[in-house]
Amino acid sequence: MTTIAFIDDELNVLNAITRMLRNCGWKILVFTSPEQAIHDLKLIADLSIIVSDYRMPGMDGVTLLNSIKHFHPRALRIILSGHADLQTVLLAVNQTEIYRFITKPWVDEELLITLQKAVEHQSLLEENLRLSQMVRQQQNKINHQLSELKRLESDSPGITQVDLTEDGYIDLSDDFSLLNEKP
Repeated sequence: MTTIAFIDDELNVLNAITRMLRNCGWKILVFTSPEQAIHDLKLIADLSIIVSDYRMPGMDGVTLLNSIKHFHPRALRIILSGHADLQTVLLAVNQTEIYRFITKPWVDEELLITLQKAVEHQSLLEENLRLSQMVRQQQNKINHQLSELKRLESDSPGITQVDLTEDGYIDLSDDFSLLNEKP
């Protein structure tokens, strides 16, 4: 199940987001305190997306997202802010590697589409990670088998040389003809 955390010091913003997303099938976590979010999110095993306000008392969104990034490095990070000056956006992009920067007030449909695309993107990233791990495991097996073939060939030269028929069966016809030859 996709888990999305929202951190904003304004409770009405969190309530609006929760109402908007109540039927999406995602697990929604909300926090009004950045410190509480950091504490609680350390305990969450699988966090897909983190959406944080930029300006909050005690800690800005970039600092918060960088803190959470240490224990959820693959979670996508989104900044939600009513203060969209260029310096803020650049800081968020460069330091936090955010997925998106959304301005307040947002349009519900646009926020929902952004979150859906983020969930899809996160799913593709996880699938790519799974496939690359599988490829590494298979490559390790192949490397082990190649080294075993080399060992066998050095112990008994020619043992790994096999003739195959067109349909992939081992061709032993030359071996039988050698048996029929008279010395």
